[in-house]
Amino acid sequence: MNSALFNLALSGYILAGIFYLIGQVFKSRKSGTTAVFLLSAGFLFHTLCLLTRWQEAGHFPVIGLYETLVFSAWCVVLVYLILEKISEFKFLGVPVSLSAILILGYTSILDKSMKPLMPALKSNWITIHVISYFMGYAGLLIAFIVSLIYLSARQRDAAFAKKMDGLSYRMVSFAFPFLTIGLTTGAVWAKNAWGRYWSWDPKETWALITWLIYAAYLHLRLTKDWQGKKAAILNIIGFLCVLFTFLGVNYLMKGLHSYL
Repeated sequence: MNSALFNLALSGYILAGIFYLIGQVFKSRKSGTTAVFLLSAGFLFHTLCLLTRWQEAGHFPVIGLYETLVFSAWCVVLVYLILEKISEFKFLGVPVSLSAILILGYTSILDKSMKPLMPALKSNWITIHVISYFMGYAGLLIAFIVSLIYLSARQRDAAFAKKMDGLSYRMVSFAFPFLTIGLTTGAVWAKNAWGRYWSWDPKETWALITWLIYAAYLHLRLTKDWQGKKAAILNIIGFLCVLFTFLGVNYLMKGLHSYL
């Protein structure tokens, strides 16, 4: 992956985070505008970085932990830029920028080499599968951040907390269809690669657990009017399962997805 483009992307996110923070502390609209520009510039360099990796590797760059983390950070910024365009919640730029910085920073210690694709990975289904999941994960990360903000604000500012509660619900509603597409396309890909739709591989199992938690969240929200603290806690539990599905399973369990 082009190191110059990678460093420019990371620098853009760091500077964006700083200006978002300045804008929030000093209520400066100019700083907020500068932050959006810097985040967008970082995103542009990030996109070019992914495109060069794609060209060099000869496949969509979502194979191995390094590539998937770089792509996941890209999805987080993309989803946030869309959210900022259509909403008033610009203060989320600080934690979102920090999330992208931490994800990209972690990749600095990972193996960046490009390896030949295993036969099971030579499928267009993996591209659809991974893009769907990481767009969903990006929305769920923002929902997780918003739920934490809700829990910290609910005793101090009830009106603001209510907005956070509603936003977390909207972000889960945005993410859930992507999780569903990811789970479904994963089953189709598994059928093509391994001859069966489901094998109870650890990553498959935890992906299903995660999907069920968010399905329960939406069901309880719609039918039992679950809002506020209970919904926020379930949302947080769901995202912890996302993290375990994505990272914990890779490090702690062996299975058919170990090469990812």
